[in-house]
Amino acid sequence: MRDAFDLVIRGGTVLDGTGADPIEADVAVTDGRIAAVGKVSGRGAEEIDARDRLVTPGFVDVHTHYDGQVTWEQTLGPSSGHGVTTVVMGNCGVGFAPARAEQRDLLVRLMEGVEDIPGVVMTTGVPWNWETFPDYLDALDRRHTDIDFAAQVPHSPLRVYVMGQRGADLEPPTDADLNEMRRLTAEAVRAGALGVSTSRTMAHRFKTGELAPSVPTEDTEILALADGLRDAGTGVFQLVPNNELDPNTQFALLRRIAERSGRPVSFTFLQDPGWPGGWRDILRSLETARDDGHSIRGQVLARPVGALLGLELSLHPFALHPSFRPLRDLPLPDKVQAMRDPGLRRRLLAEQPEDPNPFFKFVISDHESLYVLGDPPNYHPAADDSISAKARRDGREPLEVIYEALLERDGHEILYRPMGNRDGDRFESAGRDMVPHDLTVLALGDGGAHYSTICDAAYPTYFLTHWVRDATADRRIELPQAIRMLTTQPAAAVDLGDRGVIRRGAKADLNVIDLDRLHLHAPHTTYDLPAGGRRLRQRADGYDATVVSGLVTYLGGEATGALPGRLVRGARRSSAAA
Repeated sequence: MRDAFDLVIRGGTVLDGTGADPIEADVAVTDGRIAAVGKVSGRGAEEIDARDRLVTPGFVDVHTHYDGQVTWEQTLGPSSGHGVTTVVMGNCGVGFAPARAEQRDLLVRLMEGVEDIPGVVMTTGVPWNWETFPDYLDALDRRHTDIDFAAQVPHSPLRVYVMGQRGADLEPPTDADLNEMRRLTAEAVRAGALGVSTSRTMAHRFKTGELAPSVPTEDTEILALADGLRDAGTGVFQLVPNNELDPNTQFALLRRIAERSGRPVSFTFLQDPGWPGGWRDILRSLETARDDGHSIRGQVLARPVGALLGLELSLHPFALHPSFRPLRDLPLPDKVQAMRDPGLRRRLLAEQPEDPNPFFKFVISDHESLYVLGDPPNYHPAADDSISAKARRDGREPLEVIYEALLERDGHEILYRPMGNRDGDRFESAGRDMVPHDLTVLALGDGGAHYSTICDAAYPTYFLTHWVRDATADRRIELPQAIRMLTTQPAAAVDLGDRGVIRRGAKADLNVIDLDRLHLHAPHTTYDLPAGGRRLRQRADGYDATVVSGLVTYLGGEATGALPGRLVRGARRSSAAA
């Protein structure tokens, strides 16, 4: 007898992604769609026993940078190892299209500076079989991966494509330039781009210190991109604000974009130490904008935003010192041996960092906010736990103890440098309001980028443990709401209404999770990028199965080899039956 369904997940605790209470049910799948939820009598060609397990929609991550990785490999990790089944890339105004042949090197150098992707990895891995953004989408259409992916058209490549060297040199655009950027934005969205993105943050620079082309542009250029969305009649707008401006000034531009485009807007929302309490002003502005009929959401990370430092990584407190430069490209054992030399130690401790990029110097220069990350990783350390605080309690110089910490575990030790989302020495005061707010969306995983400085793509696992299972009563987010925050909420923020929910007719992207066993391991370094490039990976236990378009892609944490992931072209209205 023919099986009634392709897949049946039996007897799990189903959280449908809407925030509704969980139910005990079976979930049946046929032709990549959910065919039934409830008591399913028909058999499946494949069955998964989900007793004592959670069954959730696949998670949606709206802030990634897999623009390059998707062209050279078929696994969009770390995201796909943490229950994520759809990612949105092309954020922060950087990417690889549109690009003329003579502009490719500039885009490689830009991604190297802004997103910490080694240049040799990109020159080896990116095939460049496109010029326009529609060409890029056509190239992506031929890619098969473990999860779905959607793309946004990035402002910096678009500016340089239209203006040539004038765009790279940060010259102001002409009216003709603005009209062409507007036209190409609409063209990209009509071809299937999910939206357009830009960045105004002064942290986004080439390694040599020059600002990314989008950063110093006038508001008129940003609004030309918004006009492109209005012309297309669809699409979303993503922006990284200039955090040197006061929160009200930052939000004024976001509001103008929403008014001009008539489309949803989202932005990187951090608790900036330069504006203590400014996050409250942003939340009030979000609520006012909603009341006035505009769709604006803040993208938040559910823990302090920070960098990972170490001898095996891109940055550490001595990485920019003159005496360290000859060691920079040595194998790790050789670095460790050299740094154990007393003479080199004295020179490094006496020197100051030298680099043209002020953001790199900012990251490594705050010795008071350095912590050993540990395993399991501790992303919420108290100020008294810093290496410097412990050194002073022992009557020692902090920098000497930091030097010794870098050499622990034969140089594999990872130090944690929190930079944003901290109120004094804590995150919880702002986090309790920012994270669960209806006008914020969990994001900022940055998968596919920052290969040797950040490993935040594991945030779904962290969120489900720190904020749900292991949370104290004063910060706990209830499980139905938490699953909604990982599924329907981010999907709705980018107009992907066909996923993020368990309902008949919805796309069959699913997770089977053993919440009691869910565990996030410490990041570790691998050398498996093109040209042997390094990256941080972070494993998780507790994901029994992940399903994409009805096919099981991960079982017991191991890849099955199924590659159902495809390019998602444009907005998707819900096809699920009510």
